[in-house]
Amino acid sequence: MQAKEYLKIENATNLSRSEVGRLGTAVIFIVLVMIYTGNSFAHIEQAYLLVGAAVIGAYMAINIGANDVANNVGPAVGSFALSLTGAIAIAAIFEAGGAIIAGGDVVATVKKGIIDPASINDANVFVWVMMGALLGAAIWLNAATWLGAPVSTTHSIVGGVMGAGIAAAGWDIVNWNSMAKIALSWVVSPITGGIIAAAFLFTLKKLVFFKDNPIDAAKRVVPIMLAIMAWAFTTYIILKGISKIVKVGFPTAVIAGLVVAFLTWMLVAPMIRRAAPRLSADRDGVNRLFTLPLILSAALLSFAHGANDVANAVGPLAGVVDVLTEGEGGAKVAIPLWVMAIGALGISVGLALFGPKLIRTVGTEITELDRARAFCIALSAAITVIIASQLGMPISSTHVALGAVFGVGFLREYLEQRVSRVVETVLASHEGQPDFVKAEEVLRTFQNAPPEDKKRLLDQLKKMGPEAVISAAQRKELRKALKRQLVKRSALLKIVSAWIITVPISAMLAALFYFTLRGIMLP
Repeated sequence: MQAKEYLKIENATNLSRSEVGRLGTAVIFIVLVMIYTGNSFAHIEQAYLLVGAAVIGAYMAINIGANDVANNVGPAVGSFALSLTGAIAIAAIFEAGGAIIAGGDVVATVKKGIIDPASINDANVFVWVMMGALLGAAIWLNAATWLGAPVSTTHSIVGGVMGAGIAAAGWDIVNWNSMAKIALSWVVSPITGGIIAAAFLFTLKKLVFFKDNPIDAAKRVVPIMLAIMAWAFTTYIILKGISKIVKVGFPTAVIAGLVVAFLTWMLVAPMIRRAAPRLSADRDGVNRLFTLPLILSAALLSFAHGANDVANAVGPLAGVVDVLTEGEGGAKVAIPLWVMAIGALGISVGLALFGPKLIRTVGTEITELDRARAFCIALSAAITVIIASQLGMPISSTHVALGAVFGVGFLREYLEQRVSRVVETVLASHEGQPDFVKAEEVLRTFQNAPPEDKKRLLDQLKKMGPEAVISAAQRKELRKALKRQLVKRSALLKIVSAWIITVPISAMLAALFYFTLRGIMLP
């Protein structure tokens, strides 16, 4: 056997062992959930249903951690502000903290009024609907993670509840107005996130990166940008996390955010002035100023995500617990601490075991990210969620974050293509001159330069006058180089396709599982 073939087999074997290890750890977690639930509720009449619901809830939580958390830490990892291991550790801690501390004492088990629980009079049918919804959503999330497509866990559970509800009580059970709002958010949230992220990045380029001395410009602009970030994240955390512990209105959250923003500006402005002499006077030097803010944003986004999206895993489970232990069930139920713990730990386990694949997708496979771009993405996610919350629009943080990533990438493409048109115009005006050796040397550097450096090189070409000459064939090659795609189109197609089918696929799977459970349980 050749050495190369042996190495291939060895690598495949190591990969297989790694996969088995991850699956084994996930199974151990689910088994522990099964043992705990079985021992704690052995006295109730239908303990087996409660155990089954808890297992499915744990499986759903693992898949949320594997798929959805990547949006919070992916940009920080892709920009090298955080290592993959560090990002997983921070996200796991803050996801669990957000779920347990601010997960809420009361949560809608039927997400966002998708179905009317009053239409389901039979307690057993209600339990089967919730279990079918959880299982359908979890299976779809598992498949999406395997395919490398970040999708909305909220929309997955919405589709699951809708599909199982229709299977149990017909089409009239669905609140179609709510479904229309969710469908609208598929378009509005990623576009809004993309526009806001692109606007912040363009502002940074215009006011900092395109300047002759970016560090001097950064000393004035970056403290203001960080103050805006402090306002956005303070308001975001209050509205999406703290308000679940202590009721806080929107005006109070905004005022608190402004206070924190002012204090942030007062603190970081002198720090940046002191650090400036030690930074290189280029893009890398400016990017270093965003390292700590990116780490903090990853932690805060993870906390808010845990506080909100844990309900996707344990909301339906809480409904099942309420029905089987209290004999009730309805639109809202109190969530026991042990149920919250299953959601929090499950999200952390899923992130640690299976999250790296989606973190890499968000951070590196869509478009190239540096720390300034990642900063704009995180800031856009927070601001978009704040706006949507006040408009009452049910948006997905996944759609917002990925829309911001695409927005940053397409802005880069636009700026490069705009510069290319200017270059062609300048060079065409010098066509016919005999000497183009010096121009060729500049253009070779130009082709590989980032957009902000292209402006400086363009100024050099203008100063060269008649010597700045290239042939028509060279201009054609330059145009092709400048119009390269900076957003991976295959990633765009895969992710958007997955978004479109999330609700219907989850709904069909949930309906299938509901009928299966019903067939098993009926005498």
